[in-house]
Amino acid sequence: MKFAIMGAGAIGCYFGARLSAAGEEVHFISRGAHLAAMRKNGLKIESDRGNLHLTNPLLTDNPATVGPVDYILFCVKLWDIDATAESIKPLIKNGTTILSLQNGVYAEGRLVELLGPEYVIGGSAYTPATIIEPGLVRQFGKLAKLEFSELNNVRTSRIEFLYKACLNAGIDAEIPADIEASLWSKFVTITTLSGATSLCRSTIGPIRSNPWGLNLIKSLANETIEIAKAKGIKLDPEYTNIVFERMMNFPPDTQGSMATDLHKGARLELEWLNGMVSKFGLELGIPTPANDAVMMGLSVHAMGQIT
Repeated sequence: MKFAIMGAGAIGCYFGARLSAAGEEVHFISRGAHLAAMRKNGLKIESDRGNLHLTNPLLTDNPATVGPVDYILFCVKLWDIDATAESIKPLIKNGTTILSLQNGVYAEGRLVELLGPEYVIGGSAYTPATIIEPGLVRQFGKLAKLEFSELNNVRTSRIEFLYKACLNAGIDAEIPADIEASLWSKFVTITTLSGATSLCRSTIGPIRSNPWGLNLIKSLANETIEIAKAKGIKLDPEYTNIVFERMMNFPPDTQGSMATDLHKGARLELEWLNGMVSKFGLELGIPTPANDAVMMGLSVHAMGQIT
């Protein structure tokens, strides 16, 4: 099958590299220094699940040069959805499937509005990863799971084909029974990890070893879980314990993608992560003091540059 990785950063490169190494035709659409480094030295993946080096990946900065594809892994930052949705139209044919691997609970609905419900499926990537240097992606720990499904949870042929391709590539793939619950489960995880590591300017290890930091982790998670419950999302009844255990078991040098962007002086996805929790809280009358604190502490950095 033919894949396009739109916005080939850490997450897109990790999964794209696995699929490419398994024999799928994968086109990485990237830009800047990362693209230049991959053109010169290939794409390198460092991972506890096995290193990879694609010496001659298919690379471009222009989606129009790729032609129609079977699957698009949509991995751009959340503020780029509208412009990028327009740019990928040359990739789309009858039967093309768009899988958003973006953070939060906003992207799928917006892509449906912009491109049509027939193309979009839901997905979550549980894969702490970062670009260590241009052309080199580091995936942290053993957790590297990909969940995806039709938005109506029907198990269609395109879901089955993607599932088989992932398993063949050694990707820990899962088709959840309830994609909305899956998206919100990831939302809880990412707002907790990114919120804590960004606000504290620390990796997760020192935060969870500090009683105040541990309280921050618990508060961020619990607030988002309460929002989910109020919105009728059917999370696992034990999800509070699940996400807490996940935070305790991440490698100590793990940090959220928003923390990585903060350290780089790059624009933050703050508005769509902890900011979305605060927004929902106001709408529903649910206090969200921990997520509000993240907003208060980071809003001056939201557009980047300040370090």
